[in-house]
Amino acid sequence: MSKKQSPDGRVLVVDDNKAILSALRLLLPSYFAEVTLLSSPNDLMHSIETKRPEVVLLDMNFTAKVTTGNEGLFWLGEIKKAWPELPVVLFTAYSDVALAVDAIKRGAFDFVIKPFDNAKLLSTLQAALQLSRSRQEVKQLREIKNEIRSDGQMYWGDSPKMRELRSIVQKVARTDAGILITGENGTGKDMLAGEIHRMSRRSGNSMVCVDVGSLPESLFESELFGHVKGAFTDARADRAGKFEVASGGTLFLDEIGNLPLHLQMKLLTAIQTRSVTRVGSNTPVPVDIRLICATNRDLAQMVASGEFREDLYFRINTIHLTLPPLRERPGDVAPLAQMFMRRFAAKYGKDVGGISEEALKALEGCVWKGNIRELQHVVEKAVILADGQVLDVSDFFPEGNMRAASSVPSPAVVAGKVMTLDEMESEMIREALRRNDGNMSAVAQQLGITRQTLYNKLRKYGL
Repeated sequence: MSKKQSPDGRVLVVDDNKAILSALRLLLPSYFAEVTLLSSPNDLMHSIETKRPEVVLLDMNFTAKVTTGNEGLFWLGEIKKAWPELPVVLFTAYSDVALAVDAIKRGAFDFVIKPFDNAKLLSTLQAALQLSRSRQEVKQLREIKNEIRSDGQMYWGDSPKMRELRSIVQKVARTDAGILITGENGTGKDMLAGEIHRMSRRSGNSMVCVDVGSLPESLFESELFGHVKGAFTDARADRAGKFEVASGGTLFLDEIGNLPLHLQMKLLTAIQTRSVTRVGSNTPVPVDIRLICATNRDLAQMVASGEFREDLYFRINTIHLTLPPLRERPGDVAPLAQMFMRRFAAKYGKDVGGISEEALKALEGCVWKGNIRELQHVVEKAVILADGQVLDVSDFFPEGNMRAASSVPSPAVVAGKVMTLDEMESEMIREALRRNDGNMSAVAQQLGITRQTLYNKLRKYGL
């Protein structure tokens, strides 16, 4: 019998034989964490949708005195159409072996002959589980490969600061120089990183994005450097980290200023050696990446205060690019709003084709403390709720006031008292929560942080 181990994986069994179901009800829970038993295939598709099994054990005949196996082939086909990567193991009698072989050609993983041998059944199901996990790993790597976090092409605008920034980017994009992008939340640092990658000689390969600020410390090395099978609990297979996946392309590390000191050294070592060592291994793996980092914090000041390693700072700061806040480029508000309007009208299928002059002037009069991201959120909401073809002031400010930052007092001073940075941040989060009616996704988007970072800050300030 298969070697006893902790129950792991989700398996779904479909068989109309009550004796077999009773036997499997006793056997399988010792080896699989979640076992679903069905006596009829009628609820099979719904059960797969809700239970999300990693392996299906499927009988070939369900109607009394019918032994053609066509029912099993039919349901195999239905499963494969809906979930082509889901391994299906067939239950078959001796007389059905030829049919089972045909089913394997149609996508079944394997078959087990009745009356079944426990060891054979368990080893087959566990092999199918391993295949399911491997396929999931491949899918995740494909998703990572396509993880270019950008909401569209970079909008440069026509302000002097943006023209100067574009000129520098055009010079450095085709090099492999390390780039540090700084700027307030919502200024589009991730979009600029995506634009640099698009303009680089590495654009044919992937840009992999990592939100360093939201990475749990316990997963930092595994996520960035990878791990080998058995390195820790749940490490069931070798897995490449983001450095390896990005090799040949660009690695974008966002919120680099939130990385704790003890992890900064590990990152520095990987950058210096251009290699990573997977957790649980002693063998370094060479990587070829172009590194772009971003933060809304003052890293130079953090170096001076001992919060950020000076050697790492110089490693990631060959070229320093600063994105100006939207308040320093007011002429870009109107064209940005119109660009977002067209994008969201297409996305949501709305017949919206313009923004009134009064509305554009009102938008230009706002402070936009959340910068481009806040403007984008306001335009998206207006497009979704609009009834007409032209967005007017009331579509952006339904309560009749300039809630989008211009009517909100600066949090730096309240009742004549200068606030600390923590107090300012807490007040900004409170205001964002109020504006977005507690919608965490909208709040995180407006503030330019991830949901995980937002939750961490809510706990920090007791909000």
